Amino acid sequence: MDNKRQLLVINVGSTSTKVAWFRGGEQAALENIRYRGEELAPFADLEEQLPLRARDVMKFLEDNGVPMSELDMIVSRGGLGKPAPAGAYRIDGAMCRDLLAGTYGKHPSALGPAMALRLAEKLGLPAVVIDAPSTDEFEPLARFSGLPEMERKSAFHALNQKAAARRMAKDAGKRYEEMDLIVAHLGGGITVGAHRRGKAVDCTHGLGEGPFTPERAGSLPTQELLELACSGKLDKKALQGRLVGQGGLMAYLGTSDARRVEEMIAAGDERAELIYAAMAYQTAKEIGAMATVLTGKIDGIVLTGGLAHSGRLISLISDRVRFLAPVHVYPGEDEMIALAEGGLRVLAGEEEVKAYGHP
Repeated sequence: MDNKRQLLVINVGSTSTKVAWFRGGEQAALENIRYRGEELAPFADLEEQLPLRARDVMKFLEDNGVPMSELDMIVSRGGLGKPAPAGAYRIDGAMCRDLLAGTYGKHPSALGPAMALRLAEKLGLPAVVIDAPSTDEFEPLARFSGLPEMERKSAFHALNQKAAARRMAKDAGKRYEEMDLIVAHLGGGITVGAHRRGKAVDCTHGLGEGPFTPERAGSLPTQELLELACSGKLDKKALQGRLVGQGGLMAYLGTSDARRVEEMIAAGDERAELIYAAMAYQTAKEIGAMATVLTGKIDGIVLTGGLAHSGRLISLISDRVRFLAPVHVYPGEDEMIALAEGGLRVLAGEEEVKAYGHP
């Protein structure tokens, strides 16, 4: 890798902003700026978080003496944009408008490209996303929902799922494209995907399917959800907040911080213990479902993401699924390195940058 290239990498999650400065392939500085659910709750609209998040990114640049005039590119984790194949896409106004408006789904990851574009325009730099959450490699069978008006869509932690899958494959002495894997990203959002020979052919939707998470409701009983939506107790915006942001652990226990939940369990809170086990139970069920997508031919189950640091959660999930295939745990995320490597491939001319909406 060219050690003269310098990159700023931004990765916005539901409860964190990770920002890093890379010199070539080396990470010169990294900060994981964490936010509690209570800190973000006052912001009614996603875009209202921009000043807070941007302020903290600028503080990182100042604190670490990042030479902004010497940066070659800004790379951001993508958001829920227009579905498209995996790869590098140029950040532009159309992309940011779609992301912030929630045209294809609302998620705080939309803030990353928005911050990257504003800073890139100020500095006269290119800005790209790599393997966005709206990466779509679904097989035809995976798109059916049960109603013709509703097609299942691909929206998952594509970047980290693929990075962890590649890491597991490398450790096994193989290529990602040679393996059949089930990958579960465990974080503020949880997604479980079936990866066949280098493509995520099916996956739970990060905002509306799968297990409940620290702050998302996941799949819900449809009739009861319809009753709640039509009850008049909540308008659309309030209901959306309950589903994404105020659901899951937050709804049950008043916190989206899994560390706090484990502290409650350690203090003898039996209800917290039961609810935490239920999150693991639902995650294991989804892994079992993806085993059928791969017809039981599974080279490994990969557990990754921030919550993979929780020994309790990993044990609860692994106990239910290890009969399917060996379980491999890669705590945290390789997303920052994966984003930087993608940016360097672009700068080296090894990967073409696609225009948003035009794969």
